[in-house]
Amino acid sequence: MYAVSLDAPYLDTDADQLCFSLGLTERPALAERVVSLSGLDVRLRLLGASHQVFAGPVRETVACLQGAVRGLPEECIRQLPGWVYDFGATTRRLAPEEFSAEVARVLGRAADAEHSLCGVFPGSPEAVTAVVVESVEGAHGPGLVWRTWHTYPQNGQIVSTHSRLEAR
Repeated sequence: MYAVSLDAPYLDTDADQLCFSLGLTERPALAERVVSLSGLDVRLRLLGASHQVFAGPVRETVACLQGAVRGLPEECIRQLPGWVYDFGATTRRLAPEEFSAEVARVLGRAADAEHSLCGVFPGSPEAVTAVVVESVEGAHGPGLVWRTWHTYPQNGQIVSTHSRLEAR
């Protein structure tokens, strides 16, 4: 795992502030890691309490975006030239003890992953943004799967996303 203590304020203070976008340009990153998987350079980027993943034709952003419609889609499927992209998100509000256990599980998953980027924000060891990416074999060739977690200890929320990019 590639983990960093982030020296920045936690910008997105509530899961409801997050927006989803494909195709945005780079936002200022607090941390970045580039890995090569399935023949693609994959850029994992942490921004505030948000993320960007750039892989092949995909420029996925989950962040608080000025002027954008708030909220994350439960599912978004896009046909891209030579690829199929599938995104989904869920938000859960947990009791304090459940929240702590889930954050520990997320940190453990990121630590065990070969290709990950995890940031812990100042003020709370449970204020975390983590991205884990791995290769998969799809029906038409290699692909990628990545998961992200955005934790909000002040209100017990955890936003989880799941993305899949497969050749078609």
